[in-house]
Amino acid sequence: DEYDGYVADAARVATALGVLDPPTNRQELAERFTAYRRELRATPEARSAARFLLLDPPVPWVARLPYGVLAANAVSLLPSWAAAELRLPRLPLVDTVAVRPLGRGVTSLVRWAMAPNRPLPTPPAA
Repeated sequence: DEYDGYVADAARVATALGVLDPPTNRQELAERFTAYRRELRATPEARSAARFLLLDPPVPWVARLPYGVLAANAVSLLPSWAAAELRLPRLPLVDTVAVRPLGRGVTSLVRWAMAPNRPLPTPPAA
């Protein structure tokens, strides 16, 4: 249900931006990707952008470690054909055992930090 809600929200934004007939649920989105798959190719510009974002990201040094975890997680979630097109290395066992759990942890921490009404820590009793 959450996936469908996310796609429906994106469809509302897409419609407001002028996209005609955007997919409104996960199944429609998957069907659309399947229909476009034969046309998709990684260009030299796409490979260059991936290298830039993975190896020289525009973030301060202090943020590089969490950014690296999120970037590695994003690569691990790409379909195999997309990672191959972009010439990105994949180690399925490392992805499963380390990258995805770390990615979930960092993502949860970011969500917590950005929550508008997160509870403040209780000060210790005097």
